[in-house]
Amino acid sequence: MALKLFNTLSRSVEEFVPLDPAGRRVGMYCCGPTVHDSAHIGNFRTFVFTDMLRRYLEFRGFAVEHVMNITDVEDKIIARVRAANTTLREYTSKYETAFFEDLKSLGCKPPHQTPRATEFIAEIISLIEKLIERGLAYKATDGSVYFSIDKYCGCGCTYGQLLKLNFDEMRVGERVKSDEYAKESVADFALWKARVPDDGAVFWPSPWGEGRPGWHIECSAMSMKLLGPSFDLHLGGEDLIFPHHEDEIAQSEGAGLQPPGKRFVKHWMHGAHLLVEGKKMSKSLGNFYTLRDLTAKGFAGREIRYLLLTSHYRETFNFTTEGLQGAHTALARIDECIIKLRESEKGPKKNAQSGPDQKVRGAFSDALADDLNISAAWAVVFEWVRELNRKMSEQTLTADEAATALVTFSDLDSVLGLNLRTSDNMSTEELSALITFKELLEERQAARKAKDFKRSDAIRDELKAKGWVIEDTPKGARLKRL
Repeated sequence: MALKLFNTLSRSVEEFVPLDPAGRRVGMYCCGPTVHDSAHIGNFRTFVFTDMLRRYLEFRGFAVEHVMNITDVEDKIIARVRAANTTLREYTSKYETAFFEDLKSLGCKPPHQTPRATEFIAEIISLIEKLIERGLAYKATDGSVYFSIDKYCGCGCTYGQLLKLNFDEMRVGERVKSDEYAKESVADFALWKARVPDDGAVFWPSPWGEGRPGWHIECSAMSMKLLGPSFDLHLGGEDLIFPHHEDEIAQSEGAGLQPPGKRFVKHWMHGAHLLVEGKKMSKSLGNFYTLRDLTAKGFAGREIRYLLLTSHYRETFNFTTEGLQGAHTALARIDECIIKLRESEKGPKKNAQSGPDQKVRGAFSDALADDLNISAAWAVVFEWVRELNRKMSEQTLTADEAATALVTFSDLDSVLGLNLRTSDNMSTEELSALITFKELLEERQAARKAKDFKRSDAIRDELKAKGWVIEDTPKGARLKRL
């Protein structure tokens, strides 16, 4: 089934066809974190959605080049550097490190390249120079360089490609130096900001004097340097559509670097907002969560990832504690099925090797091919789990079928990224822990047989504290995750 994705640029679902003539290589850019503070769960919804798309593209055989920038210089960062009386790098490094640790906890693959804005000053200056040469940017009296919306539109270009702008109802012709500005304003925006006393030591030399780049120009310079002037996919949260991504298009295409007939980006995708307990996330409401806030409450990264993957990326999603508890239950159901499959796999086999179940794999892939319809994909998974459990309960599942199911789980998890407990992706630490727990289970069984119920109960409590319960089955006692 052909892959179809919603394109914000055309406001429609389109078949995804890479720019690569061979149809294999895909350039993908995602706006990364602004490292002025810890990323919150709303930010991570975008990064988990991006990770799943990358994984699914790779699942379908595409070779993805994934670039995600680090915004390490902008208005908020400079203000906080000044308040903390430290250096730019010292301030941003701790938040950058924490971000990548959180990304790993959520099962996200590391991007292939993670450029920092401060490492691309030369490319940013070069891009601004091209815009000045083409008459689309100008130096103002304050020493800063601005992009001219009027000149851009005057040369036949469209400002408002990602969303329709009513110029008659918007404030046109203003000039804004701040990185973030009013949504109702169509304004000339800063490409280069002249140094002011509050900037402290955060500045670089340029043809226009000392200063620093504006936020919007950073992404254009980095993405085109690393992926080329025209690439396949650009992702981000829907809050970035305007002005950030609209400004990216204007300055990138205004520089005239794309081949004839090509756009800066072929396909734009945006994730919807996330609510927490039905409300917009706010520190004043007490519903502002970082990933570490949630893990401190006892929730695992894979449970948070699962919950973020239960809703379509273009739907506003309500993130709740009840939902996290449901994620725990759903993952436990899958884990339990896999543990039973591993036991069933130990029987005599007719085939030495086994590939994935093509029927399940195909149905799962077809669901995601429909603009990443994750709900339909989960329906395939849980219907299949139900069927596997039925067969194992009836003892009609062969060892070959169990082996095939385990390979299939591993195959699907290459997209889901949930670290499902199949034999080929269980870490050494997890295997060691499982062996230890099974040894405790055996010790408890021996204690019960010797009528040492005090020791038996103590082992039961120890296992429960580690997240396991003992379940009696016709084949004897076994461990089950809480």
